[in-house]
Amino acid sequence: MKRTVIALRYIMSTLALSAAFSLVCLAQQTSGAAAKSQAPAVMDHVAVMVADWTRAREYTKEYLDAMPEDGVSFKPTPEVRSFAGQFLHLANANFAFGNAATGAANPYQGKNLETMTEYQSKAALTKIVMESYDYVINSIQAMDPKKLGEQVKLFGRFDATRGATLSKGFEHQTHHRGQTTIYLRMKGVKPPNEKLF
Repeated sequence: MKRTVIALRYIMSTLALSAAFSLVCLAQQTSGAAAKSQAPAVMDHVAVMVADWTRAREYTKEYLDAMPEDGVSFKPTPEVRSFAGQFLHLANANFAFGNAATGAANPYQGKNLETMTEYQSKAALTKIVMESYDYVINSIQAMDPKKLGEQVKLFGRFDATRGATLSKGFEHQTHHRGQTTIYLRMKGVKPPNEKLF
């Protein structure tokens, strides 16, 4: 019996020492990794944003490609935007959110793309919408990642960080692209499958 107790004590103390050693190693590894990963974490966040906006660009292009030319001016009801109007609104906002978040000059500052007749054809609509995504993606890549936490005045009314402003812009384009799903369905077109990655 005495030998069993001694053996159990030995096993328990070995396990306790092993657990303590593992915790110390884990703590050292975590603190070292945290110190090393401060800058890469910000860079990784930028890479994720660029990947998300790039995926959204490709997905939006599929929506634009899916709609036949005669559906570009289509409105499900008279009081809503046309298919082109939805995407021109999206493009306007991409330029505005990108400018507010990154400070990059908005090439269409003061213009309302929705009212410009030159963007009502499928080809011209696709070109300006893709330009708006390229503008956001390039602006994110060019900005100093350390500035993502800086406060800005969004549209002169709301306080938000630069990073939150980009998130709101991403949410906005998702919302308006999603609205056009019904436009495609009503024109007899199957909407593109969602792109998760």
